Amino acid sequence: MKNLLTILEERISEALRKAGGPAEAAALVSPSKNPAFGDYQANGVMAAAKQLKTNPRQLAEQVVRLLQINDLCETVEIAGPGFINLRLKPSLLEQRLLGMFTDPVRLGMEPAEKPKTIVVDYSGPNIAKEMHVGHLRSTIIGDWIARVHDFEGHRVIRQNHIGDWGTQFGMLTAYLKAEYLHVLDNPSSAAIADLEVFYQNAKQRSEQDPEFEKTARAEVVKLHNHDPETIRLWQHIVEQSRRHYQPIYALLNITLKREDERGESFYAAMLPEVVKELRQKGLAVDSEGAVCVFPKGFVGKDGAPLPFIIQKSDGAYLYATTDLAALRFRIAHLGADKIVYVTDARQTLHFQMLFETARAAGWTDSRVELVHVTFGTMLGPDGRPFKTREGGTVKLKDLLEEAVEKARAVVEEKNPSLPAEQKAAIARAVGIGAVKYADYANNRDTDYVFSFDKMLAMDGNTAPYMQYAYARIRSIERKAAGKEVDVERELAGIERVVLSDAAEIELAKKLISYEQAIESAAASYRPNLLTAYLYDLSQSFSRFYNACPVLGAPADVRPSRLLLCELTARVIRHGMQDLLGIETPEQM
Repeated sequence: MKNLLTILEERISEALRKAGGPAEAAALVSPSKNPAFGDYQANGVMAAAKQLKTNPRQLAEQVVRLLQINDLCETVEIAGPGFINLRLKPSLLEQRLLGMFTDPVRLGMEPAEKPKTIVVDYSGPNIAKEMHVGHLRSTIIGDWIARVHDFEGHRVIRQNHIGDWGTQFGMLTAYLKAEYLHVLDNPSSAAIADLEVFYQNAKQRSEQDPEFEKTARAEVVKLHNHDPETIRLWQHIVEQSRRHYQPIYALLNITLKREDERGESFYAAMLPEVVKELRQKGLAVDSEGAVCVFPKGFVGKDGAPLPFIIQKSDGAYLYATTDLAALRFRIAHLGADKIVYVTDARQTLHFQMLFETARAAGWTDSRVELVHVTFGTMLGPDGRPFKTREGGTVKLKDLLEEAVEKARAVVEEKNPSLPAEQKAAIARAVGIGAVKYADYANNRDTDYVFSFDKMLAMDGNTAPYMQYAYARIRSIERKAAGKEVDVERELAGIERVVLSDAAEIELAKKLISYEQAIESAAASYRPNLLTAYLYDLSQSFSRFYNACPVLGAPADVRPSRLLLCELTARVIRHGMQDLLGIETPEQM
């Protein structure tokens, strides 16, 4: 089925143009904020009338006369200076509900007519350092964006831009050689149990021992020259790091795989070429010993042009150089129509300058969309960046394990009779889901206070509430067996949907607006629009369930109400599990 909002916009825009509106006139249709005035409202007439210097209400009247929309709406009314209010026909609701029901995979939603190749750059852990809470938002927001674009029908290329190259690796390989001499013939036998300790010890040794620091610098040269032994040790360090972060991805239900990794090392050989090309194009110049690009429009507080440094005076390259090489590669070799970067807001200036440099170099133009999706900071109860009680960085692994442990206590309290294995599975789903959902439900631009008590609450817009809402609907099927109601048979034979009660109509309208919720969230890269929709849907279902008996309903009504239950469960499961990556247990 074609998106209902798109159909309404197309038809009203066409009528607006026929009424004498500008060629580029748009209907600007949006869901009505007050159901008393209808289901949708078109606001584009006022802007068109202003451009034409005519009376907006008279233009709206002409639009309504020309509007071919009887198959969709039962009433079309003009309000105020020229708003057009639309109320959907019950027959349209029934048609759309059946379309969703007969398409359990896509729920009646059509994939993109013109699929794009979209590269999503997210997570990006540093090698030889364990992931901490600062990695959470990039990882889960980026994964949600990739999942949504996947569902929309685009070709999504995930890129995990890991930090696996640079001067620090000379220090790390030197330390590995110094401390693990007995395993140099077989580095894989040297498991680095605690990456943080390994990294800190290597750094401390480098700072305190001049001879070791000299050796570390020599190791950097060997690494850049691809010395076989140094490369072998470097690969071992990368693999040890991978053994730390891949289980975290699995715990978070993140879709990043090893083949999605394209770290800084991949682009290392391209960096001299990037600098050379930017020099040849007159964009890169020498400045105070470094090589810099001065993108147009970027100035400091003193009014002087801001430098985008791509090579230091000692010849070393920077993040900017690697990011330029990655951007160029993604367009030229991966065929990206869009590149989405997911990082915290502190990197805004970097990406603005990166994008402008790429445009100036001619690597991209208006046909390629470059997007920087930013987010705020996770805060502790004191309103400051989240830290341990000792003031240290919180490891992401520890945070997630604590979430599961706290969820286990909730499960024990709510349903102690469940088998131990089922309790463990539910605790994992609830604990991890609570952490992810709490992040998604906040506006990504804002900081938010991390609170286990709030995110594990069984009421309000939380993962446990949504998971319980899903499990509650699924319990209807189990209850049906005891009442000798064959749900599968009744749904299989359904040919039309009967909607008579106001609560049924409200739920039906909320269900068919799922596609609009997905599109709004995807277009703005805001998962909180999706979580808000899912929460509203669960609220609508509660009102329906309290007002309308399902299993005890008359035989001519029961199949329709069972269908509303089934579709609500499917939408919640799809939104939570397929798009947000949060498990939905069948029983809580």
